[in-house]
Amino acid sequence: MTSSFEALLPSTERALLHRVAVAQAEGRAPSLVGAVARDGRTVWSGSRSCVDGHAPDDDTQYRIGSITKVFTAVLVMRLRDEGLLDLADPLEKHLPETGVGEVTVAQLLGHGAGLAAESPAPWWERTPGTERPTLGDVLGDKPLLHPSGRGHHYSNPGYTLLGSLVEAVRGVSWEEALRTEILEPLGLTRTTAQPVAPHAGGWAVHPWADVMLPEPAQDLGLMAPAGQLWSTAADLCRFAVFLAEGDDRVLGAASVAEMRTPAVPPAAGDWEGGYGLGVQLLRRDGRTYIGHTGSLPGFVACLWVSVEDGVAAVALANATSGPMVGTVAADLVRIVAEAEPRIPEPWRPLPEVDQELLALTGPWYWGTYAYGLRLERDGGVTLEPLRGAGRRARFRALPGGGWVGLNGYYAGETLRAVRRGDGSVSHLDLGSFVFTREPYEPGDAVPGGVDEEGWRGL
Repeated sequence: MTSSFEALLPSTERALLHRVAVAQAEGRAPSLVGAVARDGRTVWSGSRSCVDGHAPDDDTQYRIGSITKVFTAVLVMRLRDEGLLDLADPLEKHLPETGVGEVTVAQLLGHGAGLAAESPAPWWERTPGTERPTLGDVLGDKPLLHPSGRGHHYSNPGYTLLGSLVEAVRGVSWEEALRTEILEPLGLTRTTAQPVAPHAGGWAVHPWADVMLPEPAQDLGLMAPAGQLWSTAADLCRFAVFLAEGDDRVLGAASVAEMRTPAVPPAAGDWEGGYGLGVQLLRRDGRTYIGHTGSLPGFVACLWVSVEDGVAAVALANATSGPMVGTVAADLVRIVAEAEPRIPEPWRPLPEVDQELLALTGPWYWGTYAYGLRLERDGGVTLEPLRGAGRRARFRALPGGGWVGLNGYYAGETLRAVRRGDGSVSHLDLGSFVFTREPYEPGDAVPGGVDEEGWRGL
């Protein structure tokens, strides 16, 4: 018996609306819209507004600020996947004469290049991009503040460089590459570089009085790849699904997963957060979120995805400060994940099995440490300790035999079955570690050999 749970329960929907309403009221935002996607589709949206009868919906554009950086990172990863650049390439190889050409593409993606956080004055978010017509104007006289590759230091100019890198390698403008390579394939018709009605106006709310002031909406010029875009809750939910699952028309699942992997060590004392290749990483209440926050004068925005739960959420508000949209979006994910936890697919046996592979499953010993080798449905294997703490890892099958580690200590390491002359399996070799069927069995391929007297009591 199967059941459909596409729609949220009324109690869950009320809890979501309550969270949005509290955020708009306590954050004193002119308007706030939230939306939730689950298992690949938007399942809820709701909003609150200070103007009766004019509440926004999930098709109303807001400026999304630094969420733009995720789009720019996807464009760069596409160039990598096409073989047009390597993440280890120095910037100089593709974009010469910047003055910071020794930093690598990967360092720029993960904010590990050591670049300054902002461009020189005047503040780029409230002034037109025409005031910074060249990369030299964006970078200033002292663009590098920290040693490259040593740690995380968020940099808006770094993403200006990545946008210019895309233009140099692709031969089209950043905006054109964005439109043809991401927005059109994913159907993000309401994500644009300039506002398209219906869109919210940006406001500053006085910190000590309930009054407002309109904020300017500047074209950021060269800084656009760091924060230019406008989008809607509906479009961002679709983009969130892409960040969780990938899409071969844009970027495959493996490359999207690579973006979600920490790229540089987090700042000291910030062990609950991190940064991948263009995406922020957050660990809160036992749940891992990936996505990005964003802000520009008049707007704050956040997109979070819990890949494990299959739930994503977006929160957008048109206020310079006040509503804590990062917390709101995380709470929207949590509400759905806890009220309606994901129902697993029913267990089914494999349609067929390789008998030689099946014979490798079961207990193996690294010295006296007991491990179990389990066959996975995709042809890979999992090696995990049978008790206590240890190095658990998943492995993907290699075309020529053996497996490559996907996570943890054994990521990138090769696991293979070593056979005797008669074809029987002698042991498993994992990056020179020997796993045998018995602990220190005489005659087995144990490095250093086994004491001739064998096991003994006191």
